[in-house]
Amino acid sequence: MHKGNNIEKVNGYGILECETCGFIHIDPVPSKEELDRVYREEYYMEEKPRFIERVIEDLRWWETVYDDRFEFLESRLAPGRRTVLDIGSGPGYFLKRGTERGWKCLGIEPSRQACEHARGLGAEVINAFFDDSTAASLKGRFDAVHLSEVLEHVPDPSGVLKAAYGLLEPGGILSAIVPNDFSPVQKVLTDRLNFNPYWLAPPHHINYFTFGSLSGLMRKTGFDALEQTAMFPMDFFLLMGDNYVANDELGRASHSRRKKLDIMLNEPELKGFKNELYSLMAKHNIGREMVIYGVKK
Repeated sequence: MHKGNNIEKVNGYGILECETCGFIHIDPVPSKEELDRVYREEYYMEEKPRFIERVIEDLRWWETVYDDRFEFLESRLAPGRRTVLDIGSGPGYFLKRGTERGWKCLGIEPSRQACEHARGLGAEVINAFFDDSTAASLKGRFDAVHLSEVLEHVPDPSGVLKAAYGLLEPGGILSAIVPNDFSPVQKVLTDRLNFNPYWLAPPHHINYFTFGSLSGLMRKTGFDALEQTAMFPMDFFLLMGDNYVANDELGRASHSRRKKLDIMLNEPELKGFKNELYSLMAKHNIGREMVIYGVKK
């Protein structure tokens, strides 16, 4: 039973600071049938019709993002441990990058359009939602599970993490990436600069995590913390006066500047600094997205 304080109301949904779950989520939570309809057909056609096109446009930057994640996994796993399950694999470029690095990769993706695109890249992808029955159908276990921009969309993130736990080999690693919401930057934006809580997007975003609430949920589902880091804090542009909220052209321009910075910080002379900088941001709950690694107990 969900209980707690309703802290906002958006699009007819309450935003519940749930004492039962330990994180913020919308109320009511959409049904599985509603989500099935949205993510199988509508999401890439109506909600994000240019998503795949923009991933391709941003591909050089995405490759640096994926390389960072694979490098961390490779630094913690023995050389022979190179199997990864990508839950919510989207258009397939994480799978493609992993294959290029010598990983054996499998994706699970509910969107028909994204799944077809990934298969066109040569990726092996199951067109399905990830749940207990899907997990049970997967033969063998994995050395790593990658969950990028998934847990905010699902009605039961704890169940997803438990199912992922069951698919990992002992000592296997989970990487979970979600938006960093109700952050100190967002608090300054709302309290000092009169922004509305622009990050709330029900019903597509069901859950809203902080570093503390996500790491707590991972501990409850069987993972020991390994590492926390962040992605570039896009909301810094809002602090600087570039109000890209509801302004797609300005948003893309801001994102382009962020991409250039990240790509140059990935140069050998600067990469160590970049890694330390984003880890420091995570310690202060800063960063538009959080990246948390956990190891199976």
